[in-house]
Amino acid sequence: MNQNTISRYENGEREAGYRELIMIADYFNVSIDYLLGRSDKPDFKK
Repeated sequence: MNQNTISRYENGEREAGYRELIMIADYFNVSIDYLLGRSDKPDFKK
């Protein structure tokens, strides 16, 4: 994922798809619900 794509996500110019959300969640070791603001707890059960 390049910096331009990440910048567009951060600025609301583009929304991440399922694959991108999974990649970001895996990278930061958090749940997708946490990324989307649906949970206050970043951890998840495997």
